[in-house]
Amino acid sequence: TLADIYFDFDRSDIRPDAKQVLEENARWFKSNPRARAKIEGHCDERGTTEYNLALGQRRTEAVKRFLVALGVDASRVSTISYGEERPICSDHQEGCWLKNRRGHFVVESK
Repeated sequence: TLADIYFDFDRSDIRPDAKQVLEENARWFKSNPRARAKIEGHCDERGTTEYNLALGQRRTEAVKRFLVALGVDASRVSTISYGEERPICSDHQEGCWLKNRRGHFVVESK
């Protein structure tokens, strides 16, 4: 239902390809007015645990700001950072790291 977005290394700004995904996600929120979701911020393994937790939080806040600017009520979106603690890929190369640098959506209620 809600698609993930991906980030460049050591960045929290929304990439152009992610903007299109977030526009679709905003449409989903508008067509599901009772839905709430959590945005999980994730990072690759490079950097300290503390740095990656902060980076993951900056990423979730950027995603939330973008959705709110598109008309999604801020109270319907919560955020949490997991930093590097929950990778979806464990290889030590760029193709894998890219998959781990993500904003992941979890629908909490409909």
